[in-house]
Amino acid sequence: MEERLLVRGGRSLKGQISISGSKNATLPIMAASLLSSGEVLLNDVPDLEDINVMSDALSILGAKVKREGRGLIIDGRSVNSFELPEYISRRMRASNLVMGALLGRFKEARVAYPGGCAIGSRPMDLHIKGFNSLGYDITEGFGYMYGKEVSARGKEIMLDVPSVGATENIMMAAALTPGTSIIRNAAREPEIVDLQNFLNCMGAKIRGAGLDTIRIEGVKKLGGVEHSVIPDRIEAGTFMVAAAISRGDVWIENVVMEHLQPVVSKLSEVGVEILPWSGGIRLIGKNHYKPTDIKTMPHPGFPTDMQAQMMALLATIPGTSVMVETIFENRFMHVQEFRRMGADIKVEGRAAIIKGGELEGAIVESTDLRAGAALILAGLWAAGETEISRLDHIDRGYENIHEKLKRLGADIERRLVH
Repeated sequence: MEERLLVRGGRSLKGQISISGSKNATLPIMAASLLSSGEVLLNDVPDLEDINVMSDALSILGAKVKREGRGLIIDGRSVNSFELPEYISRRMRASNLVMGALLGRFKEARVAYPGGCAIGSRPMDLHIKGFNSLGYDITEGFGYMYGKEVSARGKEIMLDVPSVGATENIMMAAALTPGTSIIRNAAREPEIVDLQNFLNCMGAKIRGAGLDTIRIEGVKKLGGVEHSVIPDRIEAGTFMVAAAISRGDVWIENVVMEHLQPVVSKLSEVGVEILPWSGGIRLIGKNHYKPTDIKTMPHPGFPTDMQAQMMALLATIPGTSVMVETIFENRFMHVQEFRRMGADIKVEGRAAIIKGGELEGAIVESTDLRAGAALILAGLWAAGETEISRLDHIDRGYENIHEKLKRLGADIERRLVH
């Protein structure tokens, strides 16, 4: 027995939906709470499996974590361990983010290599390079990374690529490291800005997040804080595509438009009408769209986390579109599942050539988090019934996505099947 999603296509989505707090902002902020000498209250925390795993990780380290409605209370004063074991690390990629926080707090850390979606190589070399620059000696072996202070001091760090995880990890380690640390070629995602705001509210001295150079003045202590997490731009983008692919009319609340400009631009390019609306945006789908070409890039470029969802839309648009994936080498695993639904997509290296047309319902498998969301979107358009398995991937990053879609008029249900 396993749970599957059944989607019957052909219905235009209409109505109003509110976006949850950002998963990708919450996870590093939860890790950073390990640096606090007081109690942390986070608001707008989504109810997701990845959040549960990070809560378990913090608890294993000794923190007290309590969920209250949409809030999360984390008391890290009782943290008494700097080691995160393999059985928890393998459950989630973001588990590696505790490394920087543990080094900052204890000047020592032992963390198993993380798991997560198999969308491509996401090595820890940039993280390790940053930690080494700050004066922490990092050794690797038996599936673990072990770090210990040698001569911790602020330093200038040049990232080879603007890695989000490395930027966040280095920021956390540097916050309590004496001296001035400078991260050049830093990632610029909104989640980096949210982490900076959280750390600064605790007493850190960080500036430059959102730009390619971040400066961190090390402080001796960080206190407790209350912080509201930013809205999830990828969930918002997913519902924007849902409105577009169903040729619907949807008002999306709790959205920061500035975080979504690349998605807004490409949806407008294909012909979706997008209007600023009170407290959010309104998406009005059309019967006729134009194909387009998209290339994923680090922020502020088109996000790789929206690639699969946008490909679902392009697969319904007559003509030829091209999707180029520059971030992860394995992020076209959903193409085979789209083909089961009748999509005409050819992959050449890091480019997918999409000849849009009709889709038919089929039995498909969610190969990773965003691929799962994309299959739901394709099912909204496809003729007949689409049955999606491996919902564990989807549950990692979307809070009751089927219930939200149902409220907009989708014919979708989650049920146990043999």
